Amino acid sequence: MEIPSSSNANCFDFASYDYLQSHLVSSSTSTSCFDLALDTLAELEKEPYYGWYFKYLNEKARLMKTCFLYVKKCRRRRNHEALLEPDREDRCNIMSENLRRSIICFRIQEVAIRMIHDLQPAYFQYIHSGRYLDYANIESAITRSKEKIKMFLETDLKKSCAAIFIDYYAPGDPRLVMDLIMCLLETLDWNLRVGELRETIRNRLKLLRNLIGFVTMQGLECSQLTDLLTYTVVAAGRLISVCLFYHDEQVANRLESEIYKLIHEKINLFDLQVRETFVHVLTASKKQPRPSYAFALQKNEDHVVGQFVGSLRDYLMDLLGSYASFQVPVKDQILRLHEEIRCLGILLKQEEKLGDEMKDLIGAVVVSDVAILTFSLSVNEIKEGLPKEIDLAVFHLHKVLKYMVAEVAHNYPLKSPYSSFNYPRPNELGCMDSFLENLKELARCDEADDSIGFQHHRIQVIQNDLVFLRSFLENIKEQRYQNGKLQAFWSHVMEAAYKAELLIDLTLVGDKCEDSLDAVSRDINLLKIDAPEIHNGQTQRVNKTSLHIPSQLAAAMHDEDLVGLDDEVETITHRLTRGSKQLDVVPIVGMPGLGKTTLAHKVYNAPSVRSHFHVHGWCRVSQTCSKHSLLVQLLCSVDSRSPDEYLKEDENNLANKLRQVLLRNRYLLFLDDLWDVEAWNLLEKSLPNDANGSRILFTSRYQNLSLHFKPNSEPHHLRHLTDEESWTLLQRKLFGREDCPPAVSEVGSQIAKLCQGLPLAVVLIAGILATTARDSWLEVAKSLSSIVLEDEYCMKALELSYSHLPDYLKPCLLYFAAFKEDEVINVRRLLRLWISERFVQQAEGKRVEEAAHDYFVALVNRSLVKGVGQRTVGGAKACLLHDLVHEFCVKKAKEESFLYDVHTWNPLGLTGPSNPHRVCVRNTRELKIWELTLIFPNLRSLILFGQDYFKHEEEDLGILLPKLLRVLDFRSLHFRYNSFPIEVVLLVHLRYLALKGVTYIPSAIANLLRLETLIVDYPSLGIELPSTIWNIKTLSHLLVINYHGVWRRGFIFPVENLEVSPDLDRLDTLNLAVDPSPQSLQKILRKLPSIRRLKCMEHRGGSREATRNCNEILEFDSLSQLESLYLYGFHGCGFKSPLNLKKLTLSYNAQPWSEISTIGKLPNLEVLKLLDHSFVGEEWVMKEGEFPNLRVLKLSRLKFRNWTAFSDNFSRLVKLVLHRCKELEKVPSCLGECETLEMIEVEGCLESVVDSVEQIQQEQIDMGNEVLKIEIHSISS
Repeated sequence: MEIPSSSNANCFDFASYDYLQSHLVSSSTSTSCFDLALDTLAELEKEPYYGWYFKYLNEKARLMKTCFLYVKKCRRRRNHEALLEPDREDRCNIMSENLRRSIICFRIQEVAIRMIHDLQPAYFQYIHSGRYLDYANIESAITRSKEKIKMFLETDLKKSCAAIFIDYYAPGDPRLVMDLIMCLLETLDWNLRVGELRETIRNRLKLLRNLIGFVTMQGLECSQLTDLLTYTVVAAGRLISVCLFYHDEQVANRLESEIYKLIHEKINLFDLQVRETFVHVLTASKKQPRPSYAFALQKNEDHVVGQFVGSLRDYLMDLLGSYASFQVPVKDQILRLHEEIRCLGILLKQEEKLGDEMKDLIGAVVVSDVAILTFSLSVNEIKEGLPKEIDLAVFHLHKVLKYMVAEVAHNYPLKSPYSSFNYPRPNELGCMDSFLENLKELARCDEADDSIGFQHHRIQVIQNDLVFLRSFLENIKEQRYQNGKLQAFWSHVMEAAYKAELLIDLTLVGDKCEDSLDAVSRDINLLKIDAPEIHNGQTQRVNKTSLHIPSQLAAAMHDEDLVGLDDEVETITHRLTRGSKQLDVVPIVGMPGLGKTTLAHKVYNAPSVRSHFHVHGWCRVSQTCSKHSLLVQLLCSVDSRSPDEYLKEDENNLANKLRQVLLRNRYLLFLDDLWDVEAWNLLEKSLPNDANGSRILFTSRYQNLSLHFKPNSEPHHLRHLTDEESWTLLQRKLFGREDCPPAVSEVGSQIAKLCQGLPLAVVLIAGILATTARDSWLEVAKSLSSIVLEDEYCMKALELSYSHLPDYLKPCLLYFAAFKEDEVINVRRLLRLWISERFVQQAEGKRVEEAAHDYFVALVNRSLVKGVGQRTVGGAKACLLHDLVHEFCVKKAKEESFLYDVHTWNPLGLTGPSNPHRVCVRNTRELKIWELTLIFPNLRSLILFGQDYFKHEEEDLGILLPKLLRVLDFRSLHFRYNSFPIEVVLLVHLRYLALKGVTYIPSAIANLLRLETLIVDYPSLGIELPSTIWNIKTLSHLLVINYHGVWRRGFIFPVENLEVSPDLDRLDTLNLAVDPSPQSLQKILRKLPSIRRLKCMEHRGGSREATRNCNEILEFDSLSQLESLYLYGFHGCGFKSPLNLKKLTLSYNAQPWSEISTIGKLPNLEVLKLLDHSFVGEEWVMKEGEFPNLRVLKLSRLKFRNWTAFSDNFSRLVKLVLHRCKELEKVPSCLGECETLEMIEVEGCLESVVDSVEQIQQEQIDMGNEVLKIEIHSISS
């Protein structure tokens, strides 16, 4: 088809326009103009660049069509006819009401026709040009259309249509009213800021719409809906009349104030008369003869019922949020009703599992009864206590739903919360300690008396019995491994403790568990009675079992497998044969399978090493070693005698013989696979130090082991193979000296790369490939980690490391199974998760965060976890696991019932432990969380991984969360409208919550009284906190993860009535967005006395322009615990910092260099980062004595030319970073005198800066300091 010329297109367009104009005159009832506009916009909406604009116009075209139809069909109400709203004075005395409505309709049609006139040339060109849009023409067309829409909204809709909605009866078409509400919701989404107010008005309008849809589906006649339709349309009219359809900060504030007033006065769904209207139509709908609900489902009307049930849940949450002064028992009753409605929602999603009779019962009776019960709640009753009949009704509803759940359970893998389950095995005593600590906290907590009431005595009895049993288990923890009766008793106690914890937690969320709790209490008491008898009968002490790697593993790798490590051999050889004459140790450390033993053997047998030492001996230590065994091995290797000659001798004689052999000889002893300091302590007295250069070479998985017996020793960290070295080793094992066949070269190289530099993995996979057809090698590559882990040697090597961990570290290691393979994990995120999971026990004199960091360092020292990137102060920024270790963690976590890993969501095909504690879901695209709630009702931790670009609708996910969750990581789910998933506020046990994109936190967050960590990823705006946030006294971390390169966002605290709000005295870490006025900041900081790490950014919606200079002083010196401060924005503001500050980062502060002396006087400052125009001016002149403890200095994107300093300014400096300081001419020459300097990084600076840095390096070398390294990344011209 030819592409029509623009003139042809215009002719066609004008013909179409003339046709519509004439059609409009002859038939003012026609909707053809709207239909044509909608068709045109629907097609243009597919265009990727401008589709967003066309979607906006499409929504407004639907609104115009709906308003047009409504105005045409409605009829006039009189004062005596008005039922819920008083009629207005008739202001239309001049013209008849028919003429008035016709004129309104004509104007709406006119807007649609002119919009078609503007867009059709672009439309035809788009259609006939292969979907290519002329952007130059379309922008002006969109602009004209938006102007016409704006005029329609401000005049026809806001004035004329709003008056019609208020003064006229709704037409006899409920669906038209439902469409009107839907269009109004879309309009509000464009005009109301994201926040709790918008969610409230959306939920109330949706409830009205969904109620109309539900009773209409039930068969209720339109004449019986008059009151409901009238109230709904009047509410819409009131809302439209206050709307302002243009964007401005002051306009937005005024609009929200008007709407806030409106929802409390005119759209108050808790009003008695409104609730009576709801109950009236629901009661009438139950009496209607109607087709079966099963038939309605076949017509795809099931979503109507599901949406209505969802609105009932929102109504109850709105009710709870509106009245904060509920008594706790009343609140629990309402939450119980919410729980039953939640269960009903789950059942509705399972209609394919229900028979027609059950569907009819749900759709026709149960939903109506639940709605009537919900709308029967009055505010006065809520404040004073619910009447008995309400409580009975909730109880009856529970019984009905329990029957229905049983019906569904026949066809679905449902699990009862009380069914048997495999409790997590790692660190069982630590888990019991955590449970006992929770019971103590519960006894102290004010909520105990109200929440659990008469259960309190039961809980106290359980606590006392478990304290006794905990002590008993401690006594038998070593014996149980080799005693079946003790192991069985141990398992019974742990299962009873886990069940008790489960039932108490369920009690706190409103479940009635008296009988079950009594039964568990009796079981625990019986176990307490049985304990002494069992212990008396099993007094034999046994050693803890240990795993021994078979001798073949040591031989799995040979000297010929050493590829590309010549540099390592040379380094170790030098350390053995050179240096101090004193006896010294040379540790080779690294993860299992890295080739430590192979390297050590290579060096030990090297001719240069053999000739250097007079005596050589070696032994294999292993986990459990005896002094006798070690001495026998060493003596046999030294003098080549048979072990039989030494086995009968006692330890003292053997020790003396070894000492005599070594005395006055230069000796080399090789201790293979050292696990702890015990082996050294056993041998130390037999190792003479004759100052002749003797050495002890040993291998270990523990990086810092040598520091325990040689404090100044430096371990040699064996590196991984490069990809090329791994490929060379694989070829050598597969083909010997022959070349690799070209057909498998590419896949072979890929397999070698996947081994991630681990020689043992290369050797083991070579053995597998040698017996695998070459056309199947690609399949091996796809599952390499699991294949290698199936090998006995590899599995036992990792099992050995795991079994040797202290119990408290085992869950910390297995938690890595929750993360993706090869994922670089933020260390602080990991530590916060460990703390929330209660893996970390607080050590005396340390904060729990410090104890968690010690746990992490212990795993790194054991070569199981690798640190990635160093913080300027405080260890690694991130970490990762080798694929083999990760795969081991995944398998072990499943085996120990610690964590269930779901890769593909298929609820009917899920196989795993019953009622697991922790679940991570890898692919959230197909996820329905309500299904997860059915399958795993007792879930405590849920971590979701998904596609960042994939936006979820709450309706798609069916946010019905397991009610016992403690950890919830939703950071991979991006909800539409950046809304807060309201179901979260019912999770009263929640300690850790991570969300993505939300820009407000609802007031009901105060229900989460145990919340410790709240994280929001990538918000588009500042996150507004409600005033109720001050009531969550457990909060420790309020964090925002920002996109790189955008204005930083943070939490916006409410500042009203702070004098009566409690302090957040546990808050440790905060990202704060604040108006820079000192008064606002001081009000907030006074409530946060324990802050250690504070990122404070200027709130751009504040009262001061972000770019204006000011003389304001931001005072942080009252924060006595503050160690790290990051200021972002606050152009020209000064600040006061506490003397204990260790780290300071400034960005976009634009202060003069003269003000930096205040920072220089901070006595404990170790890290200073001056970024992005934090200081302005051409010269920075440092004063003598400033920055006495500075270790790291980073300067980035600063426009200064000259830098003058004194040597004492850098007396402790370790690292200097210069980044894109494009005008700086050179660095201070006195840096050459800095003895502590180790690194200078330069990027994007002048060549003269690079020259001055190289000169400093040369000065350092001349002083004998060869430690200093410089990195030059680019040079600015």
